[in-house]
Amino acid sequence: MITIALSKGRIFEETLPLLNAAGITALEDPESSRKLILPTNRADVRLIIVRASDVPTYVQYGAADIGVAGKDVLNEHGGIGLYQPLDLNIARCRMMVAVREDFDYDSAVRQGARLRVATKYVQTARDHFAAKGVHVDLIKLYGSMELAPLVGLSDAIVDLVSSGNTLKANNLKAVEHIADISSRLVVNQAALKLKHGDIQPMLDAFAKAIVK
Repeated sequence: MITIALSKGRIFEETLPLLNAAGITALEDPESSRKLILPTNRADVRLIIVRASDVPTYVQYGAADIGVAGKDVLNEHGGIGLYQPLDLNIARCRMMVAVREDFDYDSAVRQGARLRVATKYVQTARDHFAAKGVHVDLIKLYGSMELAPLVGLSDAIVDLVSSGNTLKANNLKAVEHIADISSRLVVNQAALKLKHGDIQPMLDAFAKAIVK
C-alpha cells in the first residue's frame, strides 16, 4: 500500500492532474467527504487528508510514503528525513514582508530599530532578518496575519502573498520579497528504498506531467 498525504484546497486541486498522470484517481472529494482516508481507483494507493503544516511530519515518520507540501512549510519543518525530488511548480506564491501603508519600513530598518514581526513562519522570518542584521521580536500567529499591524500588535508581518488583494484591502503593502514558494513532492527515505518498485514509477510520471 502506498499512502499519499495531501492537504485540502489549492494543493489538492492542483495535484489532481499529476495524480491522473500517474494513473491515480481519488474516488471521493475531500471537500464534500468527511473521511480522512480516501480510496483511489487503485487498490494499492490511498490518500490521507491532513493539515498542510502536518504533511512533512506524516511523511517523515512513515505514516505516509509520499506527500505534497509547500516550500514554506518545508522550510519551517526543516525537511529532516525527507527526500525532495521534485518541485511540482504548483500553488505558487511569494513569501513577503508587509507593513501598513503609512509605515516607513526602509527608515526603520536603516536606523536599526527593533521591529516587531508577526508571522506563522517563525524560522523563515528569523533567518531573513538575521541575514540583514535587523533585530526583531517575533510574534507567532496562526491566522488573520494582516490584522496585527492594523491594531499595533506588530510593525510588520511575514506571510504568503498571491495576488496581493488581501494586503490592499487592509491598507497594507509588501515591502520586501523573501522567497518564491511552490509545492514540492516529498518522499519518506525508507519507503523509497523498501517500495522503490512502486514509488519510482509515480515519481517518473509526476516529473513528466509538471507544467514548467
